[in-house]
Amino acid sequence: MDFLKFSLSGFDDFLLYFGLSIGFVVLYLAIYVRATPYREFALIRAGNTAAAASLSGSLIGFVLPLASAVVHSVNPWDMALWAAIALVVQIVVYLVVRLLVPDVVRHIPEGKVGAGCFSVWCRWRRASSTPPA
Repeated sequence: MDFLKFSLSGFDDFLLYFGLSIGFVVLYLAIYVRATPYREFALIRAGNTAAAASLSGSLIGFVLPLASAVVHSVNPWDMALWAAIALVVQIVVYLVVRLLVPDVVRHIPEGKVGAGCFSVWCRWRRASSTPPA
């Protein structure tokens, strides 16, 4: 019984960090879909693979540093700070990709998977080089 009590002693922290993480993911998606000139969810429902790759890659590029922030943070404020930094970095990466490849905003709605994959690579590359919290 002591083992179970000990194992569940961090459950409240788990719920706190999980809730913060879900909140940041929702916030990230809300900001990202407004930053793009096309409607990702409508394109994905219509079967657009490029939009699905771009959005899912962007989300993975955000949650990798978010997970690092959860693991390495010393308290919820520290985690929230690094989550906010990761959010800003991912949005900036999207804007840089738009500058480097201006046609990406046309290619993704047209379903050109190469544009979506390039977008994914840029976000994952940035996420893999984000310093730990």
